[in-house]
Amino acid sequence: MVQPVVTVNEDTTVEDIAKIMLDRRIGSVVVVDEQGKACGIVTESDFAAKERAFPFSRYWAPQIFGMWMPKDKIEEIYKIARTMTAKEIMSSPVITLTEEDTVEEVVRKMLHYDINRIPIVNKERRPVGIVARYDLLRLISPVNKTR
Repeated sequence: MVQPVVTVNEDTTVEDIAKIMLDRRIGSVVVVDEQGKACGIVTESDFAAKERAFPFSRYWAPQIFGMWMPKDKIEEIYKIARTMTAKEIMSSPVITLTEEDTVEEVVRKMLHYDINRIPIVNKERRPVGIVARYDLLRLISPVNKTR
């Protein structure tokens, strides 16, 4: 796992999250509540559009930050999103593991939930690290143990 894990509060703005991720060259931040417990995760995929079905329909359309994305409004949506908070865009509940879990459990959960990152938490659910698919490369080539 990579340590330390970068965390943000639920009220951190999307603009600040983007800045943190860009400055630190990371693909995610773990969102923590007032007690410092993991309650969500924001990844770089949350900043890109996703196909969503229209309610009660067979039609799919792009959506970003919970908003339907007409072609002529994309820049406007990103501008609006700057003031949104981590709580509004995070994936929750967050899938986590503990320091005692095995690599096999990491791989199994990544496959089962189709996720690329898993925060590692202690017994109090406070984040202590994070494992990304990228980190699994160290199992093949353990030469570079630091990021």
